[in-house]
Amino acid sequence: MPASTTPMREAMNGKNHEENEIISWFEEVAENAGRVQTQTLGRIIELNFGVEYLKKWLGHLQFQDIEPTALESLYTSLVPLCSHADINPYIQRIADGDSSPLLTQQPITTLSLSSGTTDGKPKYVPFTRHSAQTTLEIFRLAAAHRSRVYPIRKGGRILEFIYSSKQFKTKGGLGAGTATSHYYASEEFKMKQKLTKSFTCSPEEVISGGDYNQSTYCHLLLGLVLSDKVEFVTSTFAYSIVQAFTAFEEMWEEICKDIKDGSLSPRVTSPEMRNAVLELNSPNPPLASMLEEKCRELKGLDWFSVIPNLWPNAKYVYSIMTGSMQPYTKKLRHYAGSLPLVSADYGSTESWIGVNVDPSSPPDLATFTVIPTFSYFEFIPLSRQKQDSTSAVDDFLEADPLPLSRVKVGEEYEVVLTTFTGLYRYRLGDVVEVAGFYKGTPQLNFICRRKLMLSVNIDKNTEKDLQLAVERGSMHLSRTKAELIDFTSHADLSVQPGHYKIYWEIKGQVDDEILKECCRGMDESFNDYGYLVSRKSRSIGPLELCIVEKGTFKKVLDYFIENGAAMSQFKTPRCTSNPVIIGILNRCSIKHFHSTAYV
Repeated sequence: MPASTTPMREAMNGKNHEENEIISWFEEVAENAGRVQTQTLGRIIELNFGVEYLKKWLGHLQFQDIEPTALESLYTSLVPLCSHADINPYIQRIADGDSSPLLTQQPITTLSLSSGTTDGKPKYVPFTRHSAQTTLEIFRLAAAHRSRVYPIRKGGRILEFIYSSKQFKTKGGLGAGTATSHYYASEEFKMKQKLTKSFTCSPEEVISGGDYNQSTYCHLLLGLVLSDKVEFVTSTFAYSIVQAFTAFEEMWEEICKDIKDGSLSPRVTSPEMRNAVLELNSPNPPLASMLEEKCRELKGLDWFSVIPNLWPNAKYVYSIMTGSMQPYTKKLRHYAGSLPLVSADYGSTESWIGVNVDPSSPPDLATFTVIPTFSYFEFIPLSRQKQDSTSAVDDFLEADPLPLSRVKVGEEYEVVLTTFTGLYRYRLGDVVEVAGFYKGTPQLNFICRRKLMLSVNIDKNTEKDLQLAVERGSMHLSRTKAELIDFTSHADLSVQPGHYKIYWEIKGQVDDEILKECCRGMDESFNDYGYLVSRKSRSIGPLELCIVEKGTFKKVLDYFIENGAAMSQFKTPRCTSNPVIIGILNRCSIKHFHSTAYV
């Protein structure tokens, strides 16, 4: 063996050893998930015993006197389920500078902001060192599983569309921003970069630039400069990748010029970002000419398969593609061509939950295996109400929460979290289905968010119901060259009877008669009993399809970014009651159609 190959082989062996080690660890905790969950709860309670919140429920106990075998039943019998509203007074005190142990014994120096798409405004959630550590851990675990299916070269690069949001200080001086922004600023993220020899194409100045338009341009530019080294393309959400390549369709010529000259477009105004990018972009006329030629060909193909054509060594595209991201997978598949789409892992601002251990599964079949060391998990059994129900409270009936080990395959549940960061029996609001078990730990399908619901009367249609209706209604667009770019909805109660308004942004021209069919098709696709009865009795009016002008959903995105959201964490709200968003949508509506179903 030539001596020069030895270090490379040793490096690969070391990498394989690390991957095998973390997978072996996970196999063991998955096999013993029930016992591990008891231990996890014990560690959380022991670490935080005596904090003000827990004193209300456990103040009469001494931790050392609690029998480990009785811990779970004692904890769940004494500590009630809670929502964010229940812990918000404590979080506000922390934000205002109260440093006493309110939720955790570990000082909380940073607060994360949720995306705000469920309730219309972001929520504060505690972020601690543990949050960053579990993020690094799940990234390593997921990467190890992906590497077994799609091996990547040591020293390759990742075209990673990641963005930090603007951070600010609370009244008490704590840093506040999105969880992704905190992670990108953490030692754990820097460790990931060092462990992978700076895999990410873009430097820190691009990631934390604060302007997603400028950062996207630089991500694309540097990704193309390093095009032969890119192993895969990724972002937190599928939306970000689609947005990036939609922008690329408009600015590829400018990017090619920058590669040719070693320059940087004046659209990038941040001095820090400019200096960092110019340092990495040397003049490369041959690469620029090759890219220009390919882009002209791809433009004629409506940019089909742009990713494997411009990044020939890319193995897959990796992102969250479930839930509200599912509608973007069609466009992502268009850009990815034959490259595999790999669904990323399941988590929330509050906690990571599950890892995708089968990256070869297509996104619509992906399941997420619960990691029993990250939090203590409970599952509230949910059942759909009978079809003759006239209850307007909720579309689910609940039973008592179950521990992880007692859930059943095929049943639906709401996820409840007890975390190391100070959330105790916290109702996440996510509805999941148990798809199976991986050894002793459940594998989940994400179904919907409970609060994201269209309702006018006794009708209850979830985000998933809406997505199915939009999919069926938009099938009529297949007769044209147009495509649905994005959508959202609103239960309009400003007129009587109230009705559903669904907003579409479309690329291309569509005849009005086809749009009328789309509108009727959506109306007929909602099969909720309350909706059917209400439509036929005319206590809910005809569904209204509103076509909005080009760029409307970018205005919605800009609104969220201006109010503290990060591009890497943004999700288009599928159902909104936010008056600002509704105002944008209504001002940008250029055509209106009303369903003729049930006439």
